[in-house]
Amino acid sequence: MNAMNNEHVILSLGPASEQRPVVMRGPADMAELLPYFLGFYPDDSIVAVGLQGPDLHQGGVIRADLPVSPAEWPAAAEETAALLVALSERHGGRPLQVLLYLCQDPVTAHAPPPVERLRPLADDLRGAFGRRGVAVKESLCVSDDRWWSFLCRREGCCDPAGYPVRRGPDPGPAAAAATVAGLVPRGSRKAIVGALAPLGPPEDAPQREALVRAESLAAGVSRDRGLELLEQAFAEFAAGARELDEQRTARLLFALRDRLIRDRGVEYVRPAELAPAERLWRFLARRAVPPYEGCAVAPLTLLAWASWVAGDTATARVVLAHVLRLAPDYLLAELLYESMNDGMTPGALLAAVEAQRRRREERAATAQSGPEPDPGPATGRGPGPQGPGHPPGGGRRRRRGGRRKAGPTAVGPAERSSGSPGAPSGSGESRPEGSGSGPVALLPAPGCGPVTGARPARGVRLGRAGACAVAALRSGTGLHRCRTGRQAARGAHRAR
Repeated sequence: MNAMNNEHVILSLGPASEQRPVVMRGPADMAELLPYFLGFYPDDSIVAVGLQGPDLHQGGVIRADLPVSPAEWPAAAEETAALLVALSERHGGRPLQVLLYLCQDPVTAHAPPPVERLRPLADDLRGAFGRRGVAVKESLCVSDDRWWSFLCRREGCCDPAGYPVRRGPDPGPAAAAATVAGLVPRGSRKAIVGALAPLGPPEDAPQREALVRAESLAAGVSRDRGLELLEQAFAEFAAGARELDEQRTARLLFALRDRLIRDRGVEYVRPAELAPAERLWRFLARRAVPPYEGCAVAPLTLLAWASWVAGDTATARVVLAHVLRLAPDYLLAELLYESMNDGMTPGALLAAVEAQRRRREERAATAQSGPEPDPGPATGRGPGPQGPGHPPGGGRRRRRGGRRKAGPTAVGPAERSSGSPGAPSGSGESRPEGSGSGPVALLPAPGCGPVTGARPARGVRLGRAGACAVAALRSGTGLHRCRTGRQAARGAHRAR
């Protein structure tokens, strides 16, 4: 029926697959395995899988939103091909061939399958990869649990109604092997996002009223109070709590606009903290009810980070993609998403976050123990003279230009978030934090108003975000410094 029938494709999937590779023997296996190597069932998606080496084992994988307008299809095809080639070259070499999927379910129950409508996009993709010297080994339309091959053009060869993705009640041999390799799909992309949707009526009304009241008081809540709210809420969830009252929930959602408060939540990724942290971020995200949908951006990003650390890469990818639709320029989500696309594991970022947390905890412990006694003048003859120019108690005078140590909760100009009195006028960023107290400053968090101008985001462009993020965390300068080097690259280079 097509070029794949006489050749096997080896997929190196999951930690066990190095010993037991998963072998696809045709387009039926290819269709059934799609959610296994993505980790979820895609919908309204373009998926490209690079095939590497003489044995055609799986290389890079890209998922992109399926453009609604056919006018956008040629550009989407070029972008997908360019990104897969770039990703593959960064991790071993140009792909020899590629597997393509176009996934879209019918709009209504009796609508015709989308295979013919999507055929021009399949042709655009085949041409885009061909111009880069990458042959298309197979190209499938997957819709409503059925598949069609775009490469089969022989009259009467294929069933116009397509073929079922699963040929029986049990998974096929390839899907069973993928399961043994440790891969289990976590539901569809829409289902994962739907589980994070804001509360609906009638439960949303009390939370909305609390958000209205909290909004009027938000400017008067100090950072110290915001950190207390977060730490208390996390402690309760770590002890088994499943919810907060509406008033504390609203105040905490507004407090998370402060990037330093939000970044304290980045630290809750020690093994015993992951489960309660994920519960807390899910709870908060669902309480960002209209018209305060923007309040969900911070807890959703924290949920994605915790999911990634916990090994749930599929949920992390889907949630980050959703965040970037709500807030396309949200830098923390961009950095995490780009690091995942660049093939990083969370280990390097996790080590840097843990080192940052230990530094903060050590500073707090030092501050609680109190200042060291002043030794008096260098001569050792007791307290110095009292009088002008000498501090009470004989302490030595601070040298001009010297730095005063800040306590663990001191807030100086370097730590104030965007829009605070200490932020540079019109900068949109707070000043670099340096080695001061508190969490590392990542990004001025957005407000909690309605999400306006949200647009579909293909994902985060490939780049050097991971290395920049690790270096920034280790130095304490703040991840917002990664923004400058990335602005020049901003544009169409997005993949998921």
